[in-house]
Amino acid sequence: MTATTTPPTSAAPGPRPAEEPRPAAPEAPAQPILAVENVTLAYGRKVVLRDVNLRVHAGDFWCLLGSNGEGKSTLLKALLGAVKPSRGRILLRADFARRTRIGLVPQESEVNTALPTTVSELVLTGTVGLSLDSRSCDSRLRRVLDLMGLQRQRHSNFWTLSGGQRQRTLVARALIRDPLLLIVDEPTAGLDLAAASGLLETITSLSRDKGITILFVTHDLGIAAQRATHIALFKSGRLVAGPTSEVFTPSNLRDTFGVPVEVLRDGTGSVSVRVVQKDGGTHD
Repeated sequence: MTATTTPPTSAAPGPRPAEEPRPAAPEAPAQPILAVENVTLAYGRKVVLRDVNLRVHAGDFWCLLGSNGEGKSTLLKALLGAVKPSRGRILLRADFARRTRIGLVPQESEVNTALPTTVSELVLTGTVGLSLDSRSCDSRLRRVLDLMGLQRQRHSNFWTLSGGQRQRTLVARALIRDPLLLIVDEPTAGLDLAAASGLLETITSLSRDKGITILFVTHDLGIAAQRATHIALFKSGRLVAGPTSEVFTPSNLRDTFGVPVEVLRDGTGSVSVRVVQKDGGTHD
């Protein structure tokens, strides 16, 4: 009798063990549009600011605070390329390293009061140094006048406008450059409450809705408390800078301004500041 051999049947493959999910690669930190690294600024032998470090990212709203003569204007001049660091370096992101994407709203207008200048003519001076044809200039002009609520005043003499309208014209002149970074030097100084409030809201919306980065010089702690995402405090040649929640503290403000203050935060996230009087009272 011949035996037959049945080949062994292979076992049915079982389910494969589930692969462990690979951890997601950490996102690279966003590149700052502006970095100030260990910078010292001086006029001749007179040092104004020493060992300044600052990192500004797209969409930030920075408030620069400090008494007169503490170096705020000097830092702005350095960012604009008008003052060269005696030590350290200032780095601009490649897409606006030539500073054509930086807009400046000065504290005071340099317009000659004896020279009749319309709003449109003044705003168009903001295109100096840009390679734009007339059609592009006209398009930008219409856009920024609409944005700043100045279309009806486009043919008006700049000096016949109210203080608030003149400031809006200066902001429009900066915006016509299509800036990534807008430097604003005390724009509400001398304005009445309504004009100042309206201008502040417009500038805040440029950061919040348009993604424009703001460097805002002010002496008003209330503006900084309510608007700023980041704070830079200037005192005795030094700079303390960072997120508002970390820098805008009673101790830092006392060191900067020489008076005791309270920083009050309510449940909605609103921040207010009060100066503590010697008698124990407070003053908003």
